[in-house]
Amino acid sequence: MSDVLHTVENGVSWITLNRPEAMNAVTWDQRERIIALLAEASADPGVRAVAVTATGRGFCAGADLRGAPPAGGAERVAGDVARVIRLGAQRFIGAVLDCEKPVIAAVNGTAAGIGAHLAFACDLVLAADSARFIEVFVRRGLVPDGGGAYLLPRLIGPQRAKELMFFGDAVPAAEAKEMGLVNRVVPADDLAKTAREWAERLAQGPTRALALTKQLVNASLEVDRATAFAAEATAQEINMTTRDAQEGVASFVERRESRYEGR
Repeated sequence: MSDVLHTVENGVSWITLNRPEAMNAVTWDQRERIIALLAEASADPGVRAVAVTATGRGFCAGADLRGAPPAGGAERVAGDVARVIRLGAQRFIGAVLDCEKPVIAAVNGTAAGIGAHLAFACDLVLAADSARFIEVFVRRGLVPDGGGAYLLPRLIGPQRAKELMFFGDAVPAAEAKEMGLVNRVVPADDLAKTAREWAERLAQGPTRALALTKQLVNASLEVDRATAFAAEATAQEINMTTRDAQEGVASFVERRESRYEGR
């Protein structure tokens, strides 16, 4: 059985971590597979949304370093660790942020370390009421990697981010929702159904408009107002060349429901 299950159904690319015996601690090979699937989703017009979830009790318990490539041979030298992080955890999280299709996380259980960051990098986060999120790095005497110090302050502000990262306490799903880390908490038995409803709703939307919107929002915290406004105008210029934008305008004028094709 594959460590990463993958299907495409109704325009949704379903990516499922499948190492339940290890609480889905993610290996190097799994990261590479997921990065490839996200790139394929961006390039495939038949894929209009992505959902990431997992089997078993855990969403992702962090990184399983046993499968990582060696960092420079028997003797570690300066730069080895940074290189592994750049090519591994950071590239992994960047692939989610850069995917041109909306990405939903359906968090079925514990999301710790890079597993928490995988969820936080997604555009929308659904969590089972039994899920929890842990910035586990401090418990191991480590600095958060995989984009944690980038993602969390943007989601919940620097003070709350420091609290989570300094103490490493487990945050229950309901509390994570109050903080702004999670969009919705649902009973565990309803998670798959809700994720499917959200993902398929996204897959019926104007795909290129959603991609451009994602890019604008993700970039908005990095730029000044003039740059953000210019990017917005350019995005709308590009979007108006799509069939979906023309359909959206036509359906409004004709007072009917829009029928988007993702093109």
